[in-house]
Amino acid sequence: MHLNDVPFFMTYTNNTYSNIKSWAEEDRPREKLLSKGKSSMTDAELLAILIGSGTRNCSALDLARNILALTNNNLSELGKISIQQLMSVKGIGEAKAITIASALELGRRRQQSVALEEKVVKSSRNSYDLIAPCIGDLGHEEFWVVLLNRRGVVLKYKCITKGGFAATIVDVRQIFKWAISEQASSMILAHNHPSGTLSPSSQDIQITNSLIKAGELMEIKVLDHLIVTNQGYYSFADEGRI
Repeated sequence: MHLNDVPFFMTYTNNTYSNIKSWAEEDRPREKLLSKGKSSMTDAELLAILIGSGTRNCSALDLARNILALTNNNLSELGKISIQQLMSVKGIGEAKAITIASALELGRRRQQSVALEEKVVKSSRNSYDLIAPCIGDLGHEEFWVVLLNRRGVVLKYKCITKGGFAATIVDVRQIFKWAISEQASSMILAHNHPSGTLSPSSQDIQITNSLIKAGELMEIKVLDHLIVTNQGYYSFADEGRI
């Protein structure tokens, strides 16, 4: 057995390995999950199960705590970090980093699928709950459009551009061509601010006004434009800008 791939159930203490079976049951993540259920687990314990094995000097639980320390134990922030950042933790190689990144992505997609179940949009909060799982944690800007029918039921939503408005062009014609093909009656605009600021920029205001004017001509109303962060959102409609 290679020293850098010591099984998860062993830890290194005083220059000797001690089997995790000698620990109290509540200190054994796998056994604890089986006996007490998922909700009883700490974030570090769940992450340790994903990691699966420790190193010569660290148990999987120690490695998990070191990873969580990268983001001050903030799981939302953890979802943003790259595989390279995960690998900066001593003892986390590419395989372990990929496993962790995959689990975090599954969690994000689960949030998105739950949002899909709530398809009627009646408020800015409904819109935020729908779109935040898609863009709230991203490290780059994306511009999304949500299409609605006359009853406020979500028809479809998708990313229109990536990379920020300074680097990309929001194609108004393509947006409304898509909206017409889906027989949409209205739409909601949304984009994220990775910086965390909730104040609209001059470009945010400009693209909002352009789409509102186009919507008036096409009889497809722009109901709102959200600026999304992982801490909350700004609604043009709520602030009286639409």
